Amino acid sequence: MTSTTALIADDDALVRRALAVFLTAAGIDVVEESPDGGHAIAAARSLKPDVALVDVQMPGVDGVAATAGIIQQSPATKVLAITTFGTIDSIMPMLRAGASGYLLKDTAPEDIVAAVHDVISGSGVLSPRVTTRLIASIREATIPVVEPLGEFEALSNREAEVVRLLAAGLSNAEIAVQMHVSEGTVKAHLGNIIAKWGVRDRVQVLIRAARSGLVSFT
Repeated sequence: MTSTTALIADDDALVRRALAVFLTAAGIDVVEESPDGGHAIAAARSLKPDVALVDVQMPGVDGVAATAGIIQQSPATKVLAITTFGTIDSIMPMLRAGASGYLLKDTAPEDIVAAVHDVISGSGVLSPRVTTRLIASIREATIPVVEPLGEFEALSNREAEVVRLLAAGLSNAEIAVQMHVSEGTVKAHLGNIIAKWGVRDRVQVLIRAARSGLVSFT
């Protein structure tokens, strides 16, 4: 069986090494450790990793440009932002550039590994504090209903409940507990929502739900 491959882009050598240790211990093959965004883009072009863990602030080519460049050079590569910066000014540009997830560097190693598998599977992931800040930003922005759901985008009652709980900042496991179903069922509902809405992952599900007026953050 082919192992999962990962690229790490961070200007801090100690962080690169630590992340590599965590991932390697979990059976993930770290194929490149890049000290800057430019190097990461070139590596992604030749190595086509399954996932790239990208820091936001790096000298030269920063994380936002690196994310866009990595996806352009290797469209199948999922980008997971992992950084010390949890402000909305850091979060939104990375998501717009195509990142499928955003974690803070104080995230537990096992949760980083789980996040890698989640973004590869198409689930997308945000750390709880990042989710809270994203939701707060959406609330404060007072986003108008400019993208109402189309006929084929309508959700079932259970799918709508998943979206509501997602907007409350719950993880898949926590949503499963609330709905009294398995985590696999929650993932299946999310997969159906992603397919109906034509979005990348749960991060984009949250943004789409806000823009359509499906969820209220007031």
